Amino acid sequence: MSLGNIFDIAGSGMTAQSLRLNTTASNIANAETASSSTETTYRARKPVFATIQQSMLNPDQQGMAFGSEDGPGAGVRVEGIVESDAELQMRYEPNHPAANEDGYVYYPNVNVVEEMADMMSSSRSFQMNVDIMNTAKSMMQRILTLGQQ
Repeated sequence: MSLGNIFDIAGSGMTAQSLRLNTTASNIANAETASSSTETTYRARKPVFATIQQSMLNPDQQGMAFGSEDGPGAGVRVEGIVESDAELQMRYEPNHPAANEDGYVYYPNVNVVEEMADMMSSSRSFQMNVDIMNTAKSMMQRILTLGQQ
């Protein structure tokens, strides 16, 4: 693995965490949206990530790094975004404009505390990938100065 690959790996991590942060923001923004039916109620969304294996990018290199059968990872990709199947919140609010004929209003299955934890985690993961890129950049700059002394 070359030093240049680090930028690709960290960049894929930053892209994935940006998507995670966007879905978290969407969940928080819709946490209190009301609906009169379960079909039209917003459902919490979560991204699903998967490892991009180095062996998939370079089939000629069949390395067994760190005891892994597939070799070292080469980044992360987004497999998709899934909706939560947790139960929706049903509240009896007969005076609400979105209440159904029985007086119930449906609210999303968004847990704001979990979403805030996800937001902090994705933000921190993004920052760690930025730090990795800065470290790799610093190492490359040091390599360039080796011949000057």
